Amino acid sequence: MTDKLYINQLENEAIYIMREVAAQFKKPVLLFSGGKDSITLVRLAQKAFYPAKIPFPLMHIDTGHNFPETIEFRDRLVEELGLELIVRNVQDSIDQGKVKEESGRYSSRNMLQTTTLLDAIEEFKFDACIGGARRDEEKARAKERIFSVRDDFGQWDEKNQRPELFDMLNGQIDFGQNVRVFPISNWTELDVWTYIEREDLEIPSIYFAHKRNVFLRDGLIWSASEHVYKDEDEEVEERMVRFRTVGDMSCTAAVDSYATTISKVVSEIRDSSISERGARIDDKRSEAAMEERKQQGYF
Repeated sequence: MTDKLYINQLENEAIYIMREVAAQFKKPVLLFSGGKDSITLVRLAQKAFYPAKIPFPLMHIDTGHNFPETIEFRDRLVEELGLELIVRNVQDSIDQGKVKEESGRYSSRNMLQTTTLLDAIEEFKFDACIGGARRDEEKARAKERIFSVRDDFGQWDEKNQRPELFDMLNGQIDFGQNVRVFPISNWTELDVWTYIEREDLEIPSIYFAHKRNVFLRDGLIWSASEHVYKDEDEEVEERMVRFRTVGDMSCTAAVDSYATTISKVVSEIRDSSISERGARIDDKRSEAAMEERKQQGYF
């Protein structure tokens, strides 16, 4: 009963935040990756505005190196729910010479998303971007407010954060500024999965254990793909794995698992001693990798 009441409290808080976004901003957008956190945000938005439709579009910044299962799920979900989806591609930013494709052993397009995102915000004049970041994920994200102001260059200053006392959310911004909004800031990975189980939400198949061709590097399980650099001496093997987080193929590691249902995933997470971000390859670049990306305008 305690868990149920706590999840209800988290849901109520997130719905309140969604409604504050609609009330305080002129042109918000929900950042949607097809992952479990953004799927949760869509359900919360549905509840916040029911019986009306969600009053803002969804937007995906597509690296071009996403898992096919995620893209297939993304397109099917928006079609079933009748939602507007905006897609902007990192490949376009590369072709336009705005960013340079990385090469080598740890190459990834994850950091390149920032330019594409900032261009899309400017293109559509979005003043609020709703994202699924949670404070339990990573120490830089733990510094975020629910309404996190970005300057007119899209940059985040961790020293210039507004107080949010008694759930009072201040959406006033100067010309050129915009806000990142995080309705599930206070949720944990386990909270998200508990909510998915309670709401019986469909999620991409890669979240469940399945056989996949992978290879080992630096103690992590990398997905074997044309988009992921592999040394000649790194051997590909078939392994029973699943993914705890969905991102670019080149920055998301798998974990050994036999959890094939949501209830089994919930049990697995309860017993895990490794954090969700432990499977994020891009976080290994430096101790402050996430904070540096956020300062440049990342989600």
